[in-house]
This record gives sequence, structure tokens and C-alpha cells, in this order.
Amino acid sequence: MILVFGGTTEGRLAAQVLDEAGTGYFYSTHGDGQEVDLVHGTRLAGALQVADMVDVCREHDIRLLVDAAHPFAEQLHRNVMALARQLRLPVIRYDRIYPAHDPTLVWCRDYADAIRQLNAHGVGRLLALTGVNTIGRLKPYWQEHTCWFRILDRPISLQRAQEAGFPADHLVYYEHDNTAQLLEMLCPDAILTKESGLSGGFGEKVEAARRAGVQVFVVERPAYPVVPGVTVSHVNGPHGLRRVVEHILPEFYPLHSGLTTGTCATAAAVAATRRLVTGETPGVVPVVLPDGETIDVDVSYGKNYASVIKDAGDDPDVTDGVEIRATVEWSDHFEICGGDGVGRFTLPGFDYPPGEAAINRTPRQMLRDNIRESVRITITVPLGSEIARRTFNPRLGIEGGISIIGESGIVKPYSEQAFVQSIGKCMQVAQASGAPRVVMGSGAKSENYLRALYPDLPSQAFVQYGNYVGETLRLATQLGITQVTLGVMLGKAVKLAAGNLDTHSRVATMDKDFMAQMLAQAGCDVDLSGITLARELWDKIPPERLQTFARMVIGRCMEHCAPLLPHGTLTILLLDNDGTIYSL
Repeated sequence: MILVFGGTTEGRLAAQVLDEAGTGYFYSTHGDGQEVDLVHGTRLAGALQVADMVDVCREHDIRLLVDAAHPFAEQLHRNVMALARQLRLPVIRYDRIYPAHDPTLVWCRDYADAIRQLNAHGVGRLLALTGVNTIGRLKPYWQEHTCWFRILDRPISLQRAQEAGFPADHLVYYEHDNTAQLLEMLCPDAILTKESGLSGGFGEKVEAARRAGVQVFVVERPAYPVVPGVTVSHVNGPHGLRRVVEHILPEFYPLHSGLTTGTCATAAAVAATRRLVTGETPGVVPVVLPDGETIDVDVSYGKNYASVIKDAGDDPDVTDGVEIRATVEWSDHFEICGGDGVGRFTLPGFDYPPGEAAINRTPRQMLRDNIRESVRITITVPLGSEIARRTFNPRLGIEGGISIIGESGIVKPYSEQAFVQSIGKCMQVAQASGAPRVVMGSGAKSENYLRALYPDLPSQAFVQYGNYVGETLRLATQLGITQVTLGVMLGKAVKLAAGNLDTHSRVATMDKDFMAQMLAQAGCDVDLSGITLARELWDKIPPERLQTFARMVIGRCMEHCAPLLPHGTLTILLLDNDGTIYSL
């Protein structure tokens, strides 16, 4: 059993990650103010002292602690570590993603140092964005200077400000991203904020202050406590959390996650670059994933390369166990090359033109994001040519090896039953969020496009259906969800338009004859003989006919999908490769 200490964005994400397992856990918060949807978790509200925590852990056979609390919740962090030491439990610290220290900001070790620095810089008017609990710590400053505190508009916050003796007429209240408005209204000399990370809106506060020409003072986040004998694993995102839980409690998840070939190639390249630059050969290297989080990947070294053995987890993948190598050498510009065992595109329609190495866009971006040096990176897969014969690559026009792919960097394994059950849990959470609409996308890429279209919907309103369009719509009907948006990209859309409610390649393939019928009806004269992927149509259809063709595809999809939501309203959106959205 796992005990999570939450109350933050990271806490909610931790709950979502653990809910994927279908296994029970406990979620503890200081108060009951945070709304969090727990599918398999049990909520514990109220401040717990170490003795209380010990009782909970013993009563429920807790074997792992996840500390997802606020970075400035120092007392809670100390209590968690004391608990871990007493009961000899491992700890996962689920922290935030922090931007690098910007030297143009004034960094303060603590609140006492902040007071010293504010005085040293002659700041006479301050907008403090550090929260109501810091009013007392900053009292020596605001007793002598003009100061405003932004606090949450709730009775307990007002009470705490009054107890600290802060004047009520200098309290301002938090509204969604209202830093810029407050700066314009108050005209302070500076703002004081915490190093709260990306999820704490740190970047938005700094950017608003810069636009207003206001100096920024930052209280650095405290170091996480180190206690002898306690093992702490640090993660800063959902993928890392799941992987560490899988390692510490292998039985918690029925199926284990793995790494994409793109992540493996990136890790090998990071290790090879580090050896080139510093001579070091660490056995583990950090890799930044597309979502910005960092995970650790095991690496090894050969004479002139670094390598990673791909772990696909429990996903049935022919590339599981394959060695992916990276050779790095100095160059006058950054370059990514594919060597032996990496396929080459021989037909149009992919991320890159024929002749290019079959290293897709996201892995290439991962390599650029993780490696800043001017180097030539060559990715090789010693058994790639042999393995590729057991994939769809030859049919798709990728010759000579495997593809280096992956949108998220992580492979989540699901049996069909488990995946559909997971969709059901997500739909329940979406319904419980109170969102007026549930938005379905096939995966991370389509979801990003749909989130931009519906920026006001909560994250819980977005559900990924993978290939199970029909099952997901049936679940929506069973739950009584009446407003649904289905976002689909062309590869799945042409299968769906033909009546295939499961779009997996083992069930449905691209029907060129059916596509030709739709194109003809849309007045599009397109030669399909050389097409291997449906998305190639975006470049072949005349621009003036794209909307007509899109409506044709959507209309056919509606014929098969709308009956599955008989008591609701279904909106189907067709998405192209660049995020353009077509509707009826």
C-alpha cells in the first residue's frame, strides 16, 4: 500500500498515476480544501503528526511514501522523513519542474535574507506573492515600508492575515493569473515570490513583472531534507513516478511501462556526449522527456559509443531488449544521423523526406533539447535490419532497419481489457470534474491540439481513447455524458469512416478503394498508388478542396459514431499533422 502526501498539482497528478494501476492507496492532505478525484484512493484529511502517520502506516501496511507536497512545506517534509526513518520506508519525492536560475533576478536564501536584500536595493513599495503564511516572516519589512500581500479569497486566509496584524486595506486577492493587473494598479518597485516551479506559475509572475519593468526578488526553495538510512527517489513528472513505483513495488501495477526507442537513443547520445566533453562514464544519465520531466536511464559504454538496452516493459514489442547505440563527435553544427540498423524513408508522407534516417520528429527534438553541444550524433542499432523484417516498416516504405519513434518517450503497456478499464476510469474522473464537455483524443499529440481549442476545460475533461473509439463512446453513454468532442487524425479517421470502431492496425487497415470513393465524392483528383500513410493526403489534396474532403470524412465518421451516443451531442473534429482543425 502507498501513502501520498498531496494538496498540490503534483499531488493530483500522483493520484492519477496511481489510479492507473487499479490498486488501492491513501491520499493525505492538510485540509479538505483541495478538490481531487480519487478512483482507487482513500482520502485522509487533516494535519498528521509523525505519531499519527506511524499509526496510519502500521494500520494499512504502508510500504512506500510519496511526498508530493508543496516545495516550501518544510515541516511536512521533515515529518515524512522522520516517518520513513522510524518505519524504514522508501520515499519518492515528487517535485516540480524548475527553470534554471536567472541571474537577472535577485535570489534570496530565505525570508530574512529577502528582507536584507529588499532594504539593500532600496525597495519601498513591494507586492508580495509569497502567500498568507509568510506575512509574519516578513513583518520587519512591511512595518517599515509600503507592502501588499496577495492572498486567497477565503475566510481562513483573511483570519491569518488579521492575526499577523497586517492591515486589511493592503490585502489583495488572487484571481486567475492577475499579477499583471495588480502591478498596473499598485505600481510597486518590486515583487517578491517563491521559487515555486512551473506548476506554481513562477514563469508567469516573472514575465508579468518584466513587462511592467519591476524588479523580481525570489525566495529559493529549501533543500529537501537528507536523513541517514532513508532512501529517497526524486522525480518531477508522472512518467518518472510510475517507473519508480514499478521498481520499488513491482506488484502495484499489473503491467509495467517501458521506454521508446527515441528515449533510448537520446539517453545513449547524452551519455556519449558526456564522455566526449568530460571523460565521465556514468552508469545512469538524466533524460528530459517531451513533457519536460526528467527520468534516469541506465547506460553502458563500448569503445567509441554509449548504448541503452531497450526495456519495453510489458508492452509486446519486437524491439524489446534491442541495443541502441550512439556515437558522438565534434562538428561545426548540430547534426543527427542514422547508421546501421536504423531505417530510411523511401516514400513521402513521413516527418522527413525520402532518403532521411527514420528518426521521427519527437526523438529528434528530444536529442536537441538534451544535448546543447555542437556535435554529430549517429544512432545505430546492431540488430535493426533483422528486427525490422518483423515490423510494418517494409510495408510502409521504411527500408534497412527499425524506426526511432515515440511521442511521450514512455511506453504504457495495456492489455485490451486493462486499457478499456483505464479509459473507463478516466471517463468517470472527467464526469466527476463537472466539466461541461468530455474531449476525446487518440493520444498525446491530438490531446495537445484539442487542449488549445478548449483552454477553459479542466485537464480531467480530456480522455485518450487510443484505438478504442467505439468502446469509449459506449462508456460515455453508460455514464450519462451528453456533450462529447471526438478529435481524430486522418490515419484513424479513414478507418473510422469505413465503420471500424477499433482502429488498431491488427483489426483495420487503410482501405484505398474506400478512400478513393471519398476523394471522388469530394471532387479531389488524387493518385493513391504511391501512398502508404493516410496523412500523405494532406499534401496531395488541392488546398481549395481540403475543407470539402474533411467534411466528407467527418460525415462518414458521424454515421458510425453518433448512434453510440443516442442521448447526447457528438462533435467530431478532424486534425491534420500541424494541428489545423476541421469540423462539419
